[in-house]
Amino acid sequence: MAQPAYEIDMMISAKAIAARIESLARDIEAEFAGTDKLVLVGLLRGSFVFIADLVRELTLPVEIDFLEASSYGDGTESSREVRILKDLRGKIGGRDVLLVEDIVDTGHTLSHVIRLLKTRAPGKLRTIALLDKPSRREVDVRADWTGFEIPDEFVVGYGIDYAQRNRNLPYIGKVRFV
Repeated sequence: MAQPAYEIDMMISAKAIAARIESLARDIEAEFAGTDKLVLVGLLRGSFVFIADLVRELTLPVEIDFLEASSYGDGTESSREVRILKDLRGKIGGRDVLLVEDIVDTGHTLSHVIRLLKTRAPGKLRTIALLDKPSRREVDVRADWTGFEIPDEFVVGYGIDYAQRNRNLPYIGKVRFV
């Protein structure tokens, strides 16, 4: 089935994203000062660009792992059923962990993954999301750090997709269906 026609309007520039990530990195370094190795857990697929830029700004020793969770498929609305498609390769028990999410929308995915990671007894578990849409929240959850709060718009770019397209945009754009 063909996707509806759409256009993309820039919402957050690449320059604004870079500046915000630099600021977030300083906050993370203060929170995790003294850790022997911080484990960044990226939620695939949307967080891959964010985690790559974030890790380059950090001066702490880091390890990177990924977990793939999905509640969207190819649609624009969450199914609210979170499925783990790829689990972590490493152990996080007793280790400091930063869960990296691209966008918190309904909150179902972030809440589910936090509960899952807590069962593995990390030393310290914190969360960061590039984008937050609090107006869409259905679950009482929020990231410890947020890059940008955005209105209830469907967005793409900077790793975030619509039907596996537009992840490569260097900015966050609002999708406008035509």
